[in-house]
Amino acid sequence: MAKSPYYSSKVILITGGAQGIGRGLAQAFALEHGHVVITDLDWDAGADAMAWLKKQHLAVEFMPCDVSKEQQVQQLMNKIRQQHGHLDVLINNAGIAAPPRKPLAQVTVEEFDQVLSVNLRGPFLCAKYALPLLEKGTNPTILNITSTRAFMSEPDTFGYTAAKGGLESLTHSLAISLAPQRVRVNAIAPGWIETGPWQQEGKKTVPHHSKEDKEQHPVGRVGTPEDIAEAALFLCSDKAGFITGQSLVIDGGMTVKMIYHE
Repeated sequence: MAKSPYYSSKVILITGGAQGIGRGLAQAFALEHGHVVITDLDWDAGADAMAWLKKQHLAVEFMPCDVSKEQQVQQLMNKIRQQHGHLDVLINNAGIAAPPRKPLAQVTVEEFDQVLSVNLRGPFLCAKYALPLLEKGTNPTILNITSTRAFMSEPDTFGYTAAKGGLESLTHSLAISLAPQRVRVNAIAPGWIETGPWQQEGKKTVPHHSKEDKEQHPVGRVGTPEDIAEAALFLCSDKAGFITGQSLVIDGGMTVKMIYHE
């Protein structure tokens, strides 16, 4: 008898799932027969993602939510409880990079706090209120999407870098703290991932990468959401059952390449 796909009975919640890496993750888990719930603050992007995924005959739902707001996260988890009764995979992908790069003296406290509230408080709130649902799931896992910015910086990206560094630390803290509830927690730290084709229909762009763009990656190309999704499918499966508290860097080797200026 053929074995059922691993994710066929699983409920997967992907925050920030309407565009970019999140949309790629939603497609990948749905193609593996998981029941995917995507949440996003952008209603239009959510509706667009739903239409795109349903054209592929994939099982998806859209539940709008601002993950930085405690009450909205509570309402989201209550809705999942009412409709599904459990949760097997939580992927904390939602994040913002605003404001654009600014010198330190020009960054407002409000701007700094906004990035931390979405990128760091959001995953904390989602983990907190998803835990009772995960405890009812099968081989429950949390996957945090961080960034190589947690380990290296471009100038003037204070809030984003700080939030992603905090999310790396939150990952191993959750892994140790939730081990008694048998919840595994890991992270993926993407490098340069081209998301232009994975946006809302009216925002899609055709990527163009120069020879220099490609050659700064030892693998010879820029990354794609599929690269992240393939690793996520593994880390959230029972094949990764002995892996927790870890962060997998997926950046085509960029962060280990030394660059000298002659």
